[in-house]
Amino acid sequence: MNARSDIEKFWKRFLSSNPDYSTNTIPPHYYFCDNKKDADECADLVVKDIKKATATSLWYFEQHNEVSPKAGNLAIVTDWIGNPNAIINTTKIEHVAFNQITAEFAEIEGEGDKSLKYWKEVHQAYYEREMENYSDEFDENMIIVCEHFRRIYSEV
Repeated sequence: MNARSDIEKFWKRFLSSNPDYSTNTIPPHYYFCDNKKDADECADLVVKDIKKATATSLWYFEQHNEVSPKAGNLAIVTDWIGNPNAIINTTKIEHVAFNQITAEFAEIEGEGDKSLKYWKEVHQAYYEREMENYSDEFDENMIIVCEHFRRIYSEV
């Protein structure tokens, strides 16, 4: 079985219990973070309804010519190897400078001890790794795309 067919089967099971979405095409699927341990942990946090937000740098979207998420978007959250874990619905997008991220947002993102201190440490390290092969450098004023979401489906 390959990951793509697992995604399709997951989506079909979702549609069977959520027919209101039957006109939607299969949404994009992705994992959070840049390593197996964190990606698998974040997927689990989404399933447990602890992680309700994510924070991608605007730099990433611009660098990779990707469209920023919008309220109403659906996505399938996977683990590191592509197994589908949950379907999320984006509820709100905010563009916030890194140095203006709040403790409330850090808690909603649900990672680690949920503190702003933890959030800043791990996210700065992540953004620095993300930029290391480019001529750009992390900046505390860089804009973060704060995506709030709700889990609308999981099978656990």
